[in-house]
Amino acid sequence: MASITFLGGAGTVTGSKYLVESTGARLLVDCGMFQGLKELRERNWQDPPFDPKSLDAVVITHAHIDHTGYLPRLVAMGYSRPIYCSRGTSDLVKILLPDAGRLQEEEADYRNRHNLTKHDPALPLYTERDARAAIDLLKPVPNDGNPVEVANGVRASFRIAGHILGSSLVLLELDGAGDDQKGRRILFSGDLGHYDQPIIRDPVAPPACDYLLVESTYGDRLHDPEDPKDALERIIKDAIKRNGAVLIPAFAVGRTQEIVYLIRELEEENRIPVLPVRVDSPMAAAATQAYGNRKEEQDEDYASVLAHRVYPLRTRNMLTASSRDESKKLNDERGTRIIISASGMMTGGRVLHHAQRILPDEHATIVFVGYQAAGTTGRRILNGEKEVKIYGQWVPVRCHIERIGGFSAHADWKEILRWLAPLQSTPPRKTFLTHGEEESAAAMAEHIKESLGWNVEVPEYGEKDELK
Repeated sequence: MASITFLGGAGTVTGSKYLVESTGARLLVDCGMFQGLKELRERNWQDPPFDPKSLDAVVITHAHIDHTGYLPRLVAMGYSRPIYCSRGTSDLVKILLPDAGRLQEEEADYRNRHNLTKHDPALPLYTERDARAAIDLLKPVPNDGNPVEVANGVRASFRIAGHILGSSLVLLELDGAGDDQKGRRILFSGDLGHYDQPIIRDPVAPPACDYLLVESTYGDRLHDPEDPKDALERIIKDAIKRNGAVLIPAFAVGRTQEIVYLIRELEEENRIPVLPVRVDSPMAAAATQAYGNRKEEQDEDYASVLAHRVYPLRTRNMLTASSRDESKKLNDERGTRIIISASGMMTGGRVLHHAQRILPDEHATIVFVGYQAAGTTGRRILNGEKEVKIYGQWVPVRCHIERIGGFSAHADWKEILRWLAPLQSTPPRKTFLTHGEEESAAAMAEHIKESLGWNVEVPEYGEKDELK
């Protein structure tokens, strides 16, 4: 017998966790942190419905915190076996997790010092030390499609998913699984990349499988037809007319690199003047270096720029703030400047300190370049709320608000159908729609049923399915 239990990424875009059980093996695919609504965030503090010590392995699709951010907590509760992932994911996890632990410690300290907590004292979910203990368990493997034994009778293979550096489709092969005991193949899409985006190669075709888990973040919409580079040019030129700052909340991994890449192109093409670009994220610089090192995942355009000895991820007037003091100095700058800072959904991090100053400024602009989950500060601003709470204080929103839909690193529903097309001749027994809010997952299910006629299900949190 074999089964899969949906412990995250079900009914929400965050907290990805899938417990796979087969004869003689028990493993977790993804180990993400919940973000957004309070009821979701509170799950991070609850004990998981399994004993971490009982797991034989953890397999990770990619490095984003909603797929990896619970790893240190899992290790602190006794997990001590390998964590398998691609080489690029390993590079980024070594940057992301210590930073996440450090930020949680800093935020707990800030809340305690300013008496902004209902708990006495406020505690971090985990520490930087916990994060480094998780890093010690990483087992990076190539994302070339070759299988690796990760547990007794279970093999995993990784293929490029085109979302961020290292992002992978993960195929699990379970020996002896199914009613006929012939074994079963489960494919996890992780987060699928948006086709034709800069830097990273497009997602590869999916291998044949018996069961498929595919993301549905943008299952109910299509990306903005406006080219993101054109949109960025338009927004920057408008900001120059007002002599106002531009704040871009962006994930330090993936989105920050893409924005810098396009600003450099706009400068080189003389479509915008050279402006101060400030990347305020300690891990963004390290992540940018990781992107440069993994040549096997770079697309042709990126490689071509490198061949001309131009560094693709640096503008002409760019500074990266690594320390707190460097970040604070950015507050002294005036005039039109571009500040790129994490987190991308404004759930924490340095972007909130910038937001406190920029949101009330009617000359300034805030630009959303990625998905904003329900309950996040970013979603509230995007929905038009006139004030938002940041570190316990209400901050008025008077600045200009822009959204660039084409920046998304997620495939939209037509791109997901494009990715699924190679499986039409050998469809999976069942397709599960994950990593989407209720409306988008339901819409994606209808698109797949109408276009492909497949057996599709939208699983609920905690649901367990037998892999027959």
